[in-house]
Amino acid sequence: MRSLRAALGQFATGVAVITTVTPDGERAGVTVNSFSSVSLDPPLVLWCLSDRAPSAPVFLRAGRFVVNVLAAGQDELSTRFATPAPDKFAGVDVFTTATGLPVLAGTLATFVCRTSDVYAGGDHHIFLGAVEHFERSAGEPLIFHSGRYRTVAAAQPALA
Repeated sequence: MRSLRAALGQFATGVAVITTVTPDGERAGVTVNSFSSVSLDPPLVLWCLSDRAPSAPVFLRAGRFVVNVLAAGQDELSTRFATPAPDKFAGVDVFTTATGLPVLAGTLATFVCRTSDVYAGGDHHIFLGAVEHFERSAGEPLIFHSGRYRTVAAAQPALA
């Protein structure tokens, strides 16, 4: 299993924090690198969450979520939401959407979604989200590769 994980880690990915709130006000957030676009028409995205994640029941009940795409330099934010804690949002700069969903400040992009389907995928839930609203900012992405955070290297000049 460890060697499979190491091989999968060779695929560099962006880093996102998925946030949500249930109708009764329970918030949850989790760091993922399993975020992907699915369709432009209709606009759909997906992400995966371990069946064993403490936040899984919250995401399953909430029916909505926000994908917060992290920028270079937001390593600590990624680590915070990847680590179990009683209140991952404590001390974090957060604002809320009109529907009350928590959105992290300073990210490269946000996608406000309605959960359209949840599928079983081995030991994970696969969340399919219908994008209802999105925003984009300029900047460099936070990258995860081979078990470490990375940033995009500046473009190199072409060889003569």
